[in-house]
Amino acid sequence: MKIDQSLPMEYSTEQNRLNIMGFWVFLGAEIALFGTLFATYFTLVNRTGNGPGGAEIFEIIPVMTETLLLLISSFTIGLGIHAMRLGRQKASVIFITITLLLGLGFIGVEIYDFIVYIHEGAKLQTSGFTAILFTLLGTHGLHVAFGLVWGILIIIQIMKRGLTPETTNKTFIFSLYWHFLDVVWIFIFSFVFLKGMM
Repeated sequence: MKIDQSLPMEYSTEQNRLNIMGFWVFLGAEIALFGTLFATYFTLVNRTGNGPGGAEIFEIIPVMTETLLLLISSFTIGLGIHAMRLGRQKASVIFITITLLLGLGFIGVEIYDFIVYIHEGAKLQTSGFTAILFTLLGTHGLHVAFGLVWGILIIIQIMKRGLTPETTNKTFIFSLYWHFLDVVWIFIFSFVFLKGMM
């Protein structure tokens, strides 16, 4: 395995560069998935039937809390990658851990949101609007939950093997995934929640 010392460690081998390129292709498929969910949401947003609409069930404080948690987590994963590139293993692990704790907080607030929606009469089967709302939010939430498990596995590998070309590559790819989830949430925040509250 030839290592190019002139590149950041996560890009330092041909295999690492191929892994990153392959992950960008995977993110293209994820964009298609969420694009389809958003298109369906915009089609069904006014199909509330006898159930509540967004203005009746959305609350600004939980939504702002979720948004802040994810935005801060995007910053902390960036700090983790920066520490990784400086060869600071402990700092990198700490920042990744903080990222995961913020993600866990996000999941907790989202579960609270779902309980509120159900209490307000918005269940999966209530209307076209509630069906796509739960599907869109649930799909994003499951992606975050998957990210939490993935992040824990990354931390375990870094602790066992140190910062190697392989572990830095995996960590960098994980950071791309996490930033992608944050970007998707910004669209959800803007076009589902803010627009729905107006």
